Amino acid sequence: MVRKYKQSSQKKKQITMKKLLYITIIILISLNFNKASSQSMNNEELGKIIYVLADSLRGTAGNWQFVIKDRLLLCVTDENNNRMRIMSPIIEQKKLAYTDMLKVMEANFHTALDVKYAISNDLLWSVFIHPLQELSKEQVVDAIQQVYVAALTYGTTYNSTGLSFPDRRKEKLEEKKKKI
Repeated sequence: MVRKYKQSSQKKKQITMKKLLYITIIILISLNFNKASSQSMNNEELGKIIYVLADSLRGTAGNWQFVIKDRLLLCVTDENNNRMRIMSPIIEQKKLAYTDMLKVMEANFHTALDVKYAISNDLLWSVFIHPLQELSKEQVVDAIQQVYVAALTYGTTYNSTGLSFPDRRKEKLEEKKKKI
């Protein structure tokens, strides 16, 4: 009787384990299916988003120049390598003061969140760089907004959104000033 109970108990455990395995497989397949279906950004979709947001637009698929509120932005993609950039030129590198260079580097850490300040071809840019297919429509809209704001706030607050990571060094300096 005890032996039969042990065999029965072991069979129940095996059946339960098989059920758990099947459930796990189904969940993993559905997660991968959802992930694959959400990774659908391409030049055609990206072009539509830019067309709606831009005041003016020119270029070809994968290489657009557009203007939003008098600010030039560019979007360059490479569908074969799944890459894209949205960027805006800010100032010539030779006109960039050393203190401003330090400020943009600090902003890259604290206040320029999904965009960065970068130098290329003797220009300072605000730039968003990301895999193309993985982008959602909302991320593209947010990226364009952040590139625009980072370029606009160069020389003042150096931010891309209203959010920022705390700078403990500045907070401590302000506390010392208050005590004095």
